Amino acid sequence: MDRPLYNSRIINTFIALLRKRYPYINISDLLNYAGMERYQVEDEGHWFSQSQVDRFYEQLVNVTGNTNIAREAGRFAASAESIGAMKQYVLSHVGPATAYEMLGKASINFTRSSTCTARRLRSETVELTFTPVEGVRERPYQCENRIGHIDAVSLVFKHRLPKIEHPECMFRDNGQVCRYIVSWQRSPSAFWNKVRNAFAVGIALVGLIACQEVSTYYLGVFLAAGLLGVLLISLYASHLQVREFNSAIVNLRDSNDKLIEQINTNYNNALFINEIGQALSKQMEIDGILSNVIRKFEQRLDFDRGMIWLVSTDRTRLNFCTGFGYSEDLIEILNNTSFRVRSDSRGIFIISLRERKPFLINNIDEIKDELSPRSLEFARQMKTKSFICCPIIYEDDALGIIAVDNLQTKRLLLQSDISLIMGVAQEIAISLHNAALIQSKLEQFRSILHTLAASIDARDPLTAGHSERVTEYAVGISEEMGMPKDFCEMIRVAALLHDYGKIGVCDSILKKNGKLEPEERQEIEKHAEKTRIILEQIRFEGLYRQVPEIAGCHHEKYDGSGYPKGLRGMEIPLGARILAVADVFEAITSKRHYRDPMPMGQALEILNHERGIHFDSDVVDAFLKYLQRKEMVPRP
Repeated sequence: MDRPLYNSRIINTFIALLRKRYPYINISDLLNYAGMERYQVEDEGHWFSQSQVDRFYEQLVNVTGNTNIAREAGRFAASAESIGAMKQYVLSHVGPATAYEMLGKASINFTRSSTCTARRLRSETVELTFTPVEGVRERPYQCENRIGHIDAVSLVFKHRLPKIEHPECMFRDNGQVCRYIVSWQRSPSAFWNKVRNAFAVGIALVGLIACQEVSTYYLGVFLAAGLLGVLLISLYASHLQVREFNSAIVNLRDSNDKLIEQINTNYNNALFINEIGQALSKQMEIDGILSNVIRKFEQRLDFDRGMIWLVSTDRTRLNFCTGFGYSEDLIEILNNTSFRVRSDSRGIFIISLRERKPFLINNIDEIKDELSPRSLEFARQMKTKSFICCPIIYEDDALGIIAVDNLQTKRLLLQSDISLIMGVAQEIAISLHNAALIQSKLEQFRSILHTLAASIDARDPLTAGHSERVTEYAVGISEEMGMPKDFCEMIRVAALLHDYGKIGVCDSILKKNGKLEPEERQEIEKHAEKTRIILEQIRFEGLYRQVPEIAGCHHEKYDGSGYPKGLRGMEIPLGARILAVADVFEAITSKRHYRDPMPMGQALEILNHERGIHFDSDVVDAFLKYLQRKEMVPRP
């Protein structure tokens, strides 16, 4: 079992840093990855193992993109925000040497992986030696974290970084310990303050000795001159101190400006991630996912251009899907470009896809000899100088890539940019995978519907294709009426299955050439109710729950003379009113056992004549517009 080596306060310091400078990071996910619980981190008596802190740091670098975060956290640990302003004030009065000695003694309260000894070499120099405990092997980032703590102690004193020499390191050259020689420069104001104090003491001693030997007048002149000298030295020391404070203020202001800039960047990134999550949650189609994602990239991130490429369904090509920031000429080139997915390809996009890892290229000329001629020509066509390319991966399945670059701003691309894009790429991958599953299920569902519809039509060659054509007309009417996409899809299902109840009607009636007897007519009319009963056995969800009712009411008439319920006007569901027009028109314009197909003109006359009787006038108008749009009838 791993030994408990590191106090929870170390992790707590990292988390405090994250909350301040990286607020968009999900701390719960970070702790889960490291095998840590929130209550353990909050418990100052809890200790974590080497493997736990290693996993914590590994994931921390991944999500922040900051490879120097160990040293940054070390500096943060001794800041006023971390240890408190009062403790920092007290610490600032003990002197750097004493503070470093305190740091060495206090280290045992935070880590059991090494022991620390502090030795003062000179008044402004100390040596700190960290010796690993037997059986424990620290990692290089922990050395960086120690250096950050050393920096932080010195920052308390006039905000100056110390000079740190590291002549021996346990992580290089077979070093047995980590030894640091820390030196700092005494401030000029402190030097002149000491000169002033020494001068004042000297004047006082000389005055005491001289008071027995010289007259009061000369003694007074001497002491006055001495006091003037003390005053002048004090003024000069104060002047230097003001300059030092001003310099510190400037440094602090610069640091604050950078911190505010980083906070703004982090806030913008947090908004971006939140908006990406919301955008992805509202989309179930691949095109919608990609268009929403690329729009958020353009709105929120500091890149001039971006594009998304996806692997083809046969896994042989990488195709451009969408992008932003490109001119119309370049978009045309992108639309006509694809890359073969081959194991020997030297194109960065394919390598990123194949190796499942991102690439950051800040100067494409540095890698031009490694690229294939086609990839290099493509980069030149796009006028690319630097770019980031990240794969879109779902459970080791490469789905595509995201690429971004800058032309106008010339901003240097950073590792943190990769971390942000890779985090988003994971969310995109999940959404694309889910969309593909939904699309596959939808296609499977549609194929089943078409099979069911065809099974009814196949009973009679003369009615083959009836359900398909009714579906085409019904969807066309719905679109012409401006109905939402979901409604149109629901109508598609209802139209395909509107005659399914005919499965219970015998062939002698269904295929009869002559006029039907009253009893036979009654049997035929039962198919609408049978359709509803059968379809109610299917577990339709959402808007599709209307399918059984709509399919079962497609023989209702606007004036209430239809069947099976005799519904009138708006009592009839809109979908059923649409199906009624589509079904009658298809039936009268197709050949049946008892008659030939009706001419188009006569069919249109029937539709117009039956307005308000059999059909909803608005539906008839929409159908006529659909026929005109499809050029099946001439425009008026």
